[in-house]
Amino acid sequence: MSSPAQSQFSPRTAIVTASDSGIGKATAVALAQAGMDIGITWHSDQQGGEETAEEVRALGRQAFVAQLDTTDLEGCGDVIDSLAEQLGGVDVFVNNAGTGDNAPVLEMTLEQWRHTVSADLDGAFVCIQRAARRMVAAGRGGRIIGITSVHEHQPRVGSGAYDAAKHGLGGLLKTAAIELGQHQITVNAVAPGEIATPMTGQTDEDPTGTERPGIPLGRPGDAWEIASVVAFLASPAASYVTGASWPVDGGMLQMGPHGGSHIESNAWREG
Repeated sequence: MSSPAQSQFSPRTAIVTASDSGIGKATAVALAQAGMDIGITWHSDQQGGEETAEEVRALGRQAFVAQLDTTDLEGCGDVIDSLAEQLGGVDVFVNNAGTGDNAPVLEMTLEQWRHTVSADLDGAFVCIQRAARRMVAAGRGGRIIGITSVHEHQPRVGSGAYDAAKHGLGGLLKTAAIELGQHQITVNAVAPGEIATPMTGQTDEDPTGTERPGIPLGRPGDAWEIASVVAFLASPAASYVTGASWPVDGGMLQMGPHGGSHIESNAWREG
């Protein structure tokens, strides 16, 4: 039995950025499984985007595909608008696109800094704003979900630009949650830990056999484990969840800011 608040929102359309592989692809398919038509974007892997579309269509849903470069601040919002037009609206927007230039603060170039912050924060703002405006105009409520990182919450050596961008994105999402609540639009973050995807050098592999002593659950995560949380936040069941950030990290954040894949021993478990 659903509550009246839940029944008021019934998502039919979703846009998932960077859905050509990894977390984005798994999320696009999970939302299609939940009954949504999907807007799919790719940055450099067009074939990957088309393969995601094939999986969505195999589930009986519509899929539309477009190239998206979130460092193109003049053009990236237009891509979101175009996909929304093709879909007939956007009930759910998942901001998944991002990148990272790693270098110590003393050595990072301004070009590296601007590339990461532009892609992960400036472009995210443009795309989220475009999606939110359409949701407000439609008057049906909506869901905005930003894929951040455990580094939204904890820094890591050598990741100054990435940490700053993800901290900033988390703040943007919280502010948007406050402002958009009156329109029955919820805004949340999902903060992955180490996930077996191409971004972490693991090509969508099964993570269960990979040992990670520095993560309490002892392994990396799977993209589907992120997608399932996103699918919940996009659903009517999450009608009273907004302004939250959901770490999906196997307990990594409980290890402090330097827990993670570089820890090679289980000695810490012995106290």
